[in-house]
Amino acid sequence: MSWDRLICDKRFGLEHYHDARSGIRSDFQRDFDRLVFSSPFRRLQNKTQVFPLPGSVFVHNRLTHSMEVASVGRSLANEITRELRKRHASQPWVGKLDAIDEIVGAACLAHDLGNPPFGHSGEKAISTFFSEGEGAGLCPMLTPEQWADITHFEGNANSFRLLTHQFNGRRPGGFAMTYSMLASIVKYPYESSLAGANGKFGFFTTEISTFRRIADELGLIALPAPDGRTRYCRHPLVYIVEAADDICYQVMDMEDAHKLHVVSTREVTDMFLGFFSEERRSRMMEIMDKVADPNEKIAYMRSCVIGSLVSQCSRAFLDNEDTILRGAFSGSLLDHIDEQECRGYRNCSDLAWKKIYCAGDVVDIELAGNRIISFLLEKLIHAVRNPSLNYSELLLSKVPQQYDTAAPTLFGRIQAVLDHMSAMTDVYALDLFRKLNGHSLPAV
Repeated sequence: MSWDRLICDKRFGLEHYHDARSGIRSDFQRDFDRLVFSSPFRRLQNKTQVFPLPGSVFVHNRLTHSMEVASVGRSLANEITRELRKRHASQPWVGKLDAIDEIVGAACLAHDLGNPPFGHSGEKAISTFFSEGEGAGLCPMLTPEQWADITHFEGNANSFRLLTHQFNGRRPGGFAMTYSMLASIVKYPYESSLAGANGKFGFFTTEISTFRRIADELGLIALPAPDGRTRYCRHPLVYIVEAADDICYQVMDMEDAHKLHVVSTREVTDMFLGFFSEERRSRMMEIMDKVADPNEKIAYMRSCVIGSLVSQCSRAFLDNEDTILRGAFSGSLLDHIDEQECRGYRNCSDLAWKKIYCAGDVVDIELAGNRIISFLLEKLIHAVRNPSLNYSELLLSKVPQQYDTAAPTLFGRIQAVLDHMSAMTDVYALDLFRKLNGHSLPAV
């Protein structure tokens, strides 16, 4: 692959308007700004990251997480770009490399747009509604590819759909984002029938042709796949977005857990200091001795850890640039950092799984979210399958018109329900659940 093709400001759906214009803002900066001012981005403020929202202690939601990922992603991109410019200084396209931080920043903002309410458990609740729950009976009515789409429901694939699909009343191309930005959010560039044991994939059946068009324009390498299925190597900038996301959710979840007294100051201190050499730890301890507030100590160590991981991941990208461009790189950037930091990251992950993701409040959110999502899906799918019933007409009148609940195919109607469901905030989903159960009524 070539950076000259990989960095492309052509807009999806507006290709015929494309010109090499110059201005105060680049097209990639326009991507970033368009996301910041969008409704799906604002809705992330009421979507769970890990811990319940809201509370007396402020913890991360999807919005604050996405903003932090964008900050870390741009730091990573700037370090990488500085060296890439030196390496490719003789190339006529070297100036294109300056756009990497803008592309990565926008992709980081967008990476969670398609996630349903109630955190990652929301994705699982949607998948298992079809594989284990009331939706299982729909299997004979759908193609194997369509069934794979919904039984492996993936927030990443849904983000790509949200940004590219022309919903009712909207313009062609969805958000009309640049090709490079769209490719940079697809962590798993293959269709759902190739998801495998981990259930991950990058685009639904309905968006296969869209991704192919983008991938071929950018020169992504098509990989062998059975039966002519679609599989490509990643856009190189995906590795930067992925690293920023992994760094933030792992490290920031730990800081939230400390504020909520799920983990102790001593546990977090020992774990964070484990990222550093003895000499560096001594200097950090000297600084922390001057600070009395435990939360400030944790925040200081957190910033040191993020800085170290940014440096390590940028080096891993630069050391493996040729391999990445050949589509032969395996794993994530965090799999290729030095042993000290790698061990620290593993310890962080182990502590998170042991203390955070199994914490009572987190499990309660999963249980409640599963019940709410399953109930709403049952009612909404019944309604789109039987739209003439009185109850169905009432319920469908509450669905925004942009979602095509009267689509000509059953899969199209199911997708409309999933589009609506994944756009819901935690608060909206809970409120609708209560109303449909008769537990919440308008004031009379």
